[in-house]
Amino acid sequence: MQNKASDGSWVRWKYVLTESENIENPLRHLSTTFSLALLMMIVITVSPIALVKAPTSGTLAFTTSGLAGTAGITCPNSNGNCYNNAAEPAIRADAAGNFYGSSENGLTGGTDAWRSTDGGLHYLTLVSPNSASAASNQFSPAGGDTDLAVASQTNINGLYNVYVTSLALTNVYVSTSSDGGNTWLLNPTGASVPGDDRPWIAAEGSSKVCVSYHSITATNDIFVTCSNDAGLTFAQTGNAFDANHLWLAAFQNAIGNLAIDPANHYIYQSLSGVATAAETTCTNCGLHAVWLAVSTDGGLTFTDHAVYVNPSTSVSYGHQFVNVSVDRSGNIYVIFTDDHNLYYSFSIDHGTTWSSPTQVNQTPSNTAIFPWSTAGGSGKLDIVWYGTSYYDGKNTPDNYPMSAAWYVYFAQNLQATTNPANFTQLAATPIIHYGGVCESGVSCTGNRDLYDDFGVAASPTTGLASIIYSNDQYVNSSTEPAAPGCTSSTSNTGSCDHTDVATQTSGPGIFP
Repeated sequence: MQNKASDGSWVRWKYVLTESENIENPLRHLSTTFSLALLMMIVITVSPIALVKAPTSGTLAFTTSGLAGTAGITCPNSNGNCYNNAAEPAIRADAAGNFYGSSENGLTGGTDAWRSTDGGLHYLTLVSPNSASAASNQFSPAGGDTDLAVASQTNINGLYNVYVTSLALTNVYVSTSSDGGNTWLLNPTGASVPGDDRPWIAAEGSSKVCVSYHSITATNDIFVTCSNDAGLTFAQTGNAFDANHLWLAAFQNAIGNLAIDPANHYIYQSLSGVATAAETTCTNCGLHAVWLAVSTDGGLTFTDHAVYVNPSTSVSYGHQFVNVSVDRSGNIYVIFTDDHNLYYSFSIDHGTTWSSPTQVNQTPSNTAIFPWSTAGGSGKLDIVWYGTSYYDGKNTPDNYPMSAAWYVYFAQNLQATTNPANFTQLAATPIIHYGGVCESGVSCTGNRDLYDDFGVAASPTTGLASIIYSNDQYVNSSTEPAAPGCTSSTSNTGSCDHTDVATQTSGPGIFP
């Protein structure tokens, strides 16, 4: 295992062309058909940090830090309390340049949340968006499958609403903050169709927020439920599959994330699936087609467009997760991986037609999984993934040897619609995991320390990125102290699972 030295400073890590029994909570992804009608208010007082604009010149570089699991703590600091036990995080940035992150502690464990007001250099731990539910009733305080969204326009307080969704034992919880994460209003019935899994959330305007999710009590339909009152009620539900593609719902799809273009109000739901209705009876066909469901009427109806269909039915893009992002000009980017390489396609006509896929990852990232993206100004795109130099052409990442060292990789293209191959790539972190990485969700039988996804966002005020990711390494540095129970002997196991951030400190940004 690797121990990183601590000298009391905030270490900048930069890797350009170099590389050298999991403890799982079985409730983490559980869901049920029981729903609960309840609204709660959680209140905490916090003091934001003064805004400091990060530099934008020089080559790409990132600095890494741990995050605290206790509300009211700002990290990094020298107090040894910047640790947590959360995993599978998400991150977004509002138009004022504030970053918001969330990460899960598993069902019944609640959700952690953070805010940065200085470009991602420091993060304040917020009160959990859903913790009060446990004190008020006998049901779950949620904590599974978290995602996060921010409004595109300010509310009456002059701030941008922040929304956190989390899978609960009863439903999909949606928590709304209208004051920068200081207080949360919780709606525990964010899904109109009960029996849900893997919720995603997106927002636009001052008060519209939509949640997408699998309905596992049906046939794995993907529903999109929207609220026009900042999450107070969710009265509108649409099916992501149009009449010509209902066969995708017959357990023939893997859900991806949800995005909304605030300029035209179009809603985009990404997914992978089979390519034709005839393939629904094929026992050996992989999810070799990438799809985007497009709604031009605010989520009432959707039209399904094929982004890319691999001619080989043995290929599958049904790995966590197909990802979609939209830039300020309305260009759409869909990111996907085949368990080996990572690709993106783009559309300049709202998802009707698509470019041929372009491979993003290059050596030393010979394997690339768990992609995420964020788009900025026209044609400007950041992509992240978990990558390793290991690839033998035979084994899936689940069966990789302990010699496979995984990093968080970052790639940037400032001409993504005109020069698709123009990516700059680097490893943004030290090693975060060794060995196999399971991609089967709750069905995993191998190592699942990295869980299913992570995220990246870019500040509209600086253009610089902040990445939030999972890490199972024993670090124990001044900026990343080890949590209780995480030791050098338990490194690379679930006992050391935690959420970290890597923030861009130099290099080009993707805004304006």
